[in-house]
Amino acid sequence: MNTKKIYWISALIGVGVACAVLALYSFVQKPEAVSKEQNDAYREVIAEKYRIYSIPLPEKMEFAGERVPLEITDVAERMDREMLVNTFWHSNTFLSIKRANRWFPVVEPILASNGVPDDFKYLALIESGFMNVVSPAGAAGYWQFIEETGKSYGLEINSEVDERYNVEKATQAACQYLKQAYNKYGSWSLAAASYNSGMFGPQKQIDRQGEKSYYDLLLNDETSRYVFRILAMKEVMNNADQYGFVMRPSDMYAPFKFENIQVDCQNVDLVQLAKSNGVNYKEMKIYNPWLRDNTLANKGKK
Repeated sequence: MNTKKIYWISALIGVGVACAVLALYSFVQKPEAVSKEQNDAYREVIAEKYRIYSIPLPEKMEFAGERVPLEITDVAERMDREMLVNTFWHSNTFLSIKRANRWFPVVEPILASNGVPDDFKYLALIESGFMNVVSPAGAAGYWQFIEETGKSYGLEINSEVDERYNVEKATQAACQYLKQAYNKYGSWSLAAASYNSGMFGPQKQIDRQGEKSYYDLLLNDETSRYVFRILAMKEVMNNADQYGFVMRPSDMYAPFKFENIQVDCQNVDLVQLAKSNGVNYKEMKIYNPWLRDNTLANKGKK
């Protein structure tokens, strides 16, 4: 390559870099300055038009038939916090209402048949948002069971089947836990608190503080908020229009309609099973999330 060509290539590269720098400068340069008068006028419009309203607490509330003592200052403020979170976190509350329309009809009769108050359907909702999520601690499914606890309440959990993701069986297991906790504490509020902190979590604080009411105990922040999160979701969902959540029936997620089939053979190819029943593998996994692989050994022919 001769020297003239090298010179011209270098010059062209230099011009290219200069253009790039000019383009970058043009992109990041500051917007035109706004005058004080313009800013003042804009602030006046905001002050006149923009409104965010504080949410007043209901005069009375109860959880599972137990009165919430809103006359206690810290109780009222804890309730206020969760009401603000749920009324202003619009996307999350909308999704909760939509999903609840699908899953409450499944959960409600199981709670009722076990003698567990209907309010506990909101516990599942705040635990998972009715999504089959997995927590950092390994809790899974709508009711967020850790593996050891799930097995202790009769759920099958292995590499092929994980019934924590089966909403009906997990709800049944949750009922067993909650009734055991209620028998221990004599309070549905403390039973709910124990669902968050463990069966013996509230007892440690009861023994330490000499108090027997959830609302009188000093607890860790998560457990202290827990029942109030349930209450806030219950209040907002039962009075959605009052809190600005306007939804048409067509906006809701409809309950699934299932056709059940019995599989009592071994080494089942779930992809082929899905196709032979007129659905694809994705759809079958959506309806049966407790099946964890694309095959099922089913050695016991269950």
